[in-house]
Amino acid sequence: MFEKINSKVVTVDIGAAGGVVARTGGMLFYTGDVSFAPHEIPGGAGMGGGGGLVRMAGRMMTGEHQRTMLAQGTGQVHYGFAGLEVQVVPIQPGATLQVEASRLLAYTAGLQTSVVSVMSSGGGGGGGLMGALRGAASGALTGQGMFTTQLSGHGSAVLLAHGGYLELQIGGPNPVVVDPQAFIASYGNVQTELKTAVSWRDAVGKGSGEAMQLQCAGQGVVYVQASEEKL
Repeated sequence: MFEKINSKVVTVDIGAAGGVVARTGGMLFYTGDVSFAPHEIPGGAGMGGGGGLVRMAGRMMTGEHQRTMLAQGTGQVHYGFAGLEVQVVPIQPGATLQVEASRLLAYTAGLQTSVVSVMSSGGGGGGGLMGALRGAASGALTGQGMFTTQLSGHGSAVLLAHGGYLELQIGGPNPVVVDPQAFIASYGNVQTELKTAVSWRDAVGKGSGEAMQLQCAGQGVVYVQASEEKL
């Protein structure tokens, strides 16, 4: 549904897509009869008990929440943001895309959305409020929020990357370990778990993957940017 114009801009037929949700400031220009309205990502689902309380904790402690706009009507809209690299990911039923909120440019409005914790998705940190708080604390150490936007259903999404991106296939005998600051998203049936590579005391003040590491296992793809730059 999204089509890349070049490495930094995508275009989409809003009518054919059934509407598009994009981060505020991501629309570059459009033609046709298109309207824009503020949009709120539904949250709580997938985060265990606590719902809105967990979602609020994530937003307060990690700054992961991004303001979004819903575009509807008929016409062609072009999206891009801050000159960052873009990547279109088709989403098929049965697969899930989990993406850092700051690295999600746009997605088709028909997709189901929720906010989840990386800690709870890996099975090692627990769901609910405690899992959310652990994820937020880990995000504070890595310099990267550990709450992600989860998209499922049928549609497509556009990712943002600083310095380009890599697609890492997940499914071999060994998990792939990623620097949390370089992590963009995972697609498919991928389980992520944040692990401490050094003691918590030694990790204070260190924001790189040497202190905290994101272990990815299962079946699917992990998208990694060629930089530790926070978007």
